[in-house]
Amino acid sequence: MTHPEERAVLAGFERRRGAPSAAAEESFQELKELAASAQATIVGEVFQVRSQAEAATLFGQGKVEEIRQLAQATEADVVIIDNDLTPTQQRNIERIVETRTIDRTQLILDIFARRARTAEGRLQVELAQLKYLLPRLTGQGAALSRLGGGIGTRGPGETKLETDRRRIGVRIGKLERDLERVRRGRALHRSKRDSVPVPTVSLAGYTNAGKSTLFNRLTSADVLADAKMFATLDPTVRPIVLPSRRNVLLSDTVGFIRNLPTTLVQAFRATLEEVAEAALILHVVDASSHDAPAHVKEVLRILGEIGASETPQILVLNKADRIAEPVIGEPQGDASVIGSRLLKGVGHDPSHELNIPAVLVSGLTGGGIPDLFAKIDAVLTFDAIETVTFGIPLSEGASIALAHERGRVLKEDYDGDSCSMVVEAPESLRRRLNRFRSQKG
Repeated sequence: MTHPEERAVLAGFERRRGAPSAAAEESFQELKELAASAQATIVGEVFQVRSQAEAATLFGQGKVEEIRQLAQATEADVVIIDNDLTPTQQRNIERIVETRTIDRTQLILDIFARRARTAEGRLQVELAQLKYLLPRLTGQGAALSRLGGGIGTRGPGETKLETDRRRIGVRIGKLERDLERVRRGRALHRSKRDSVPVPTVSLAGYTNAGKSTLFNRLTSADVLADAKMFATLDPTVRPIVLPSRRNVLLSDTVGFIRNLPTTLVQAFRATLEEVAEAALILHVVDASSHDAPAHVKEVLRILGEIGASETPQILVLNKADRIAEPVIGEPQGDASVIGSRLLKGVGHDPSHELNIPAVLVSGLTGGGIPDLFAKIDAVLTFDAIETVTFGIPLSEGASIALAHERGRVLKEDYDGDSCSMVVEAPESLRRRLNRFRSQKG
């Protein structure tokens, strides 16, 4: 989709008997939000439930004809299918309905292409697009050749097709090498951060859960935050200071979505590794959404795919200002009840309940943010806190100031030429002031 405000007909298919399932209805509703994010105007909707999918067109013959008539009557520019189509199905539907046809994956790729801002983001999107396009070149020889129809033109068309395949293959190879350099660079930056040590806390969650708004609230940053899906793609990292005075890095990454295309998961591997390598994951959930349990399940599944399922998590129940009950300011048990309800039955073994601590917050109003900071402090074991006693000479004024800046001073006494301090100090501070550490501490 290359033009703003294109007119779109949406079509969905589910293989089953009876009425559409709740999952299919949620997916179709999500397709509407995706189309709106791609600046499409929805002019028609079609959905079919059928016991068997048609191999050639997915939909039954009559339903494809209905889509054709609807597209013509509404003067639609594009038909968007809420399923992944094979190259043959896409080509056949497009030929019958006489309107450009794309599937869910292609729509998501288009949104990603619109939203990528950094060089890395554009590389990742282009790689995913080319991997999607490559198997779909087959059968487009005439369109790619443009030598005219008729006998004698098939050879040049096929030659052009093979040339395009080779060019795309070469480009894919270059993009993969470029992204591998990005990946190595990120690994180098992480190793440098680990040597300090400054842990990374990553925001993860379903798209449109309010991660960017929460990120801005926690870091006083100015990351783009709007109601459209995938509003931000490129990872952003900012430092924050916890109540314990520990410094951590907070990173905001791409939102997840149901049926996230495999090509995108592979292409965004360098970005998603920031989540996999984090010391703690803030799993952000739109607590006001009726689909929250399904969103939690999908995010946990993707975290498992990228090797982050064992990383400690906090379930951040965001958008509490939209919940009917006045939950902000209520006892923390309310968050635990909601969190348990969202996590029920989402593990590999439904009989085994996942135990992830939960906090209710509002990234928009700031409600519950102090509770979230306190919970991060309690859960984060990296750069662990320990109560120690330092005896620092008064001539080392910078070290005394550092103890106040990076630790929480519980007691402070001045005696002659030295200052005795009892401090709740993170490991990084204890390392820097180790020479002043009292044997009594």
